[in-house]
Amino acid sequence: MRPVNLIPPDERRGEQAPLRTGALVYLVVGVFVATLIGVTSLVLIGNKISQRQTDVVELHRENTAAQRKAQRLASYTQFSTLSRQRVETVKNLAESRFDWERVMREMALVLPDDVWLVNLTATAAPGVSFEGSSTGSSGLRDDAAGPALEVKGCAVGQQAVARFVTVLKDIDGVTRVGMKSSELPGEDEGAGTNAGSENSGDTQDCRTRKFITRFEMVVAFDAAPIPVNSSSDVEVTTAEAAEESAGSEEAEEG
Repeated sequence: MRPVNLIPPDERRGEQAPLRTGALVYLVVGVFVATLIGVTSLVLIGNKISQRQTDVVELHRENTAAQRKAQRLASYTQFSTLSRQRVETVKNLAESRFDWERVMREMALVLPDDVWLVNLTATAAPGVSFEGSSTGSSGLRDDAAGPALEVKGCAVGQQAVARFVTVLKDIDGVTRVGMKSSELPGEDEGAGTNAGSENSGDTQDCRTRKFITRFEMVVAFDAAPIPVNSSSDVEVTTAEAAEESAGSEEAEEG
């Protein structure tokens, strides 16, 4: 026969006790699980925030160190920039400097015996004037943007002037020679007078004989770079230019 348990289900114990189930149990379990997930999330988020804060502090520290290092090296950067600027300035000045000493030396070598100078003005740019000088730039000088020589003197005849123009073109760097005037003394002027000195700016006409020609010309160096500073311009006046040229020529021949 099959045994029958006559004890009410609510009072049974052991393996025969029925499981007590209901909505309350599931609700408690759900709340517990949700709480566990929330706490875990908060812990993870808190750890991540702490890590980010640590990273920010480290970045600030590195940034401060980099700024201090940049400040220490700023003087070297400024020195390097200043050094490059000065090197460039010196290079430009060197490239734009005109060698007047060489030109004067070559002028002394090519100056013929039958030609003498009374005024020689060397300027690096047109429009340059000298204190105490009674002469101004001629139109031919204004046409030359770079260095040029304004030459005034006398020669034994027009052919001597022509030969002088030819030898001037042999000077290194000369691109053209412009003749402003080349005149013999007129019959009404005579020789050795002051006639025509208003145009030339000379106090004494160098035409001491009727066959002597007075000339004015401009020797241009168009291919030369225009100097940055024209303060090196020089002026040589009177017969001292011819004497210095002759002395230089004798020294070279010696």
